[in-house]
Amino acid sequence: MNLRPSFFDKKGSLTKISHDDHQAADRLAQELIGLLPSISSRPIVFVCIGTDRSTGDSLGPLIGTLLEEKEMAPFHVYGTLEDPIHAVNLEEKIKEIKQKHIHPFIIGIDACLGRLKSVGSIQIGSGPVKPGAGVNKELPEVGNVHITGIVNVSGFMEFFVLQNTRLNLVLKMAKAIANGIYEASLVYPGKQTWNNITWSLDQEQTT
Repeated sequence: MNLRPSFFDKKGSLTKISHDDHQAADRLAQELIGLLPSISSRPIVFVCIGTDRSTGDSLGPLIGTLLEEKEMAPFHVYGTLEDPIHAVNLEEKIKEIKQKHIHPFIIGIDACLGRLKSVGSIQIGSGPVKPGAGVNKELPEVGNVHITGIVNVSGFMEFFVLQNTRLNLVLKMAKAIANGIYEASLVYPGKQTWNNITWSLDQEQTT
């Protein structure tokens, strides 16, 4: 959980999308494609941060679980309700991901608190998310790109606020973000290139 939505690099590149916008998934997919490397051999890895032990902080693992149920090639997803990535195991999990994937391009996903008028907004931009910011936890920054969802209001008794965040809102935001990521996976250049290569190889084998 990042309690301060301002802890990102390149603040000017931040885009905010309302989760109940009927084009939220499409807009998120477009923004995401624009931030990913065009054609690259770097694996694209989504790290969904959070815990199912707190309603407000369950956004990340909910997204990871929804994505896990889809065909996500060429994207890789870590952090689910069954196997969450949180403050206790974050460093270990990031190390494992970097050992498994050579020079990965990472998208960090997390919940955050913000202004009342921004609750329900999805934010996407360049630079990492900083889990634990605002609660004085020294955790590593995560991601070349970040996606965050403002699930409730910051400024007072944050942990209590997180525990009392409505699951209905968190689930709706998780679905919008997961749908946007899935749409991006369908058109990402890396997938098209790989499909073309596979098709060419199949043609060669049959001729």
